Amino acid sequence: MRRLLLLSSLVIGMAIPYAPLAKAQTGAATATVQANDGLNLGSVDALLAKGDREAASGNLTEAVKSYDKARNASRSLLAFYRDLGGAFRGLDARIPRDMDQKGREAIEKLAQANLRLAAVYRRQNQSEVAVPLLVEVVKLMTPTTADGRKAYQQLVEVGFVTTPYAAPSGTATN
Repeated sequence: MRRLLLLSSLVIGMAIPYAPLAKAQTGAATATVQANDGLNLGSVDALLAKGDREAASGNLTEAVKSYDKARNASRSLLAFYRDLGGAFRGLDARIPRDMDQKGREAIEKLAQANLRLAAVYRRQNQSEVAVPLLVEVVKLMTPTTADGRKAYQQLVEVGFVTTPYAAPSGTATN
């Protein structure tokens, strides 16, 4: 028992210097982290915005890096939200519902990053690199969403597919 207490105090002590935790402001029952700090949906938005600025200024190499970071962060968030939600299933229904919602938002961010990254690759005449990104968007979002239709249309434009898709009226949108 004493070893367990010692070990847990060491782990807690080691976690304190971690920058996002150190910057967190603790409230009565919650800790809030600034949108651009750490790993959260706000940081993904910041990476997407940074990539947009870089692409607009013509710095495509840096735009690719920012969009790649946004993709990786979105994937990590999605996995963490799923794991955390699963840990609370059957204990507190609010937490899995919240994690499911955050997971859906992470999927949307991943799709947005893929679309932007594909646009950069298309701009560089590298359609072969854009195609897998666009296919992933269609898979993630389905062709019934605006992002899914946009990705499929781009696949038509690059010649990867030849059959155009006309969404039936009354289909879901983003």
